[in-house]
Amino acid sequence: MRRSRAMAVVASLTAVGALVGCGSGQTRSGTETGSKRVTMNEQQATERAEEIVHQAVDGMSPKPTLKRTGLNPVGACLADDHSAGERRQVTLSYQLTGVPGTEAKKLVRQARDAWVRRGYTFQSSDADWSDPFPTVNMRTVPDDFWMTALTGVVDKAKGEGLAAITITSPCFGTGGSGTAASSSVRRTTGDEQAERLARAHSSRLYDALQVRHAVTGEGEGLATYQEGEERYAHHSWSTEPLTEDAMAQVLTRARAHFQGLGWMLPQTPTEAGPPVLLAGNTVDGSVARLAPTADGVLRVAMTTPTPPPETTRRAPGAAPV
Repeated sequence: MRRSRAMAVVASLTAVGALVGCGSGQTRSGTETGSKRVTMNEQQATERAEEIVHQAVDGMSPKPTLKRTGLNPVGACLADDHSAGERRQVTLSYQLTGVPGTEAKKLVRQARDAWVRRGYTFQSSDADWSDPFPTVNMRTVPDDFWMTALTGVVDKAKGEGLAAITITSPCFGTGGSGTAASSSVRRTTGDEQAERLARAHSSRLYDALQVRHAVTGEGEGLATYQEGEERYAHHSWSTEPLTEDAMAQVLTRARAHFQGLGWMLPQTPTEAGPPVLLAGNTVDGSVARLAPTADGVLRVAMTTPTPPPETTRRAPGAAPV
């Protein structure tokens, strides 16, 4: 099972002291190629992302209320070296609230249908609509915004969920023209999909922990790794120092967060100090590792396997990429 393999990999990755910085997108092999150029600025990216959200939501029935979630919507480009800061990208995340939990699946399907009508393409195969908690990953054409509509689990026994939508813009420059400088690394479509998913899982976890994160330190951030034939997106960060009581409360909230989403929580060996918390997503193979340290910092790592090539191909009937 890929989740078990990912759990082994995440342990080795979090033990490495010098991981690639946030948004480098560089694999261990260090392969370098070019990437596309995008002409856009922050305001245009934000407006376009909001437009894509409303294309999905405005025609929904029942009508949901949008609740903004996630971190600062404007951040460093995932494809660039975090220290450079030359390019940015916008990520908007909304929960679709104010509707019965049994309607969450229906809302995700309506978002999918609205985007399909506009000629947007699938990043992976269409959702399994027999699943009570489906996920759709798509992209816009031709401006290449990425979007996810998913159903988080609220009550698995009752089939109640919470629909959410995340939109991520392409990278754009911070200069006057907004023309992006070319990146030194090109990742596969599968790598990009895994990176976005890892960051989305990480963002939702951050919201659930209800504590401040520390400044990104050495060895933290987002990168792509390869172990044998397997590739992984790995996003790591830390909290500010916590008291012993606060750490216990945070770990309790983390466990409740994962249980509510239907993640597996395997038993982990007892270590010195508070035990490491591992959680595995049975759908996409993602693994979360939360490790308290002696100085009260909680180190968080989210590892998502890159999907096999067949799952990232264009879905039948979708517009050409």
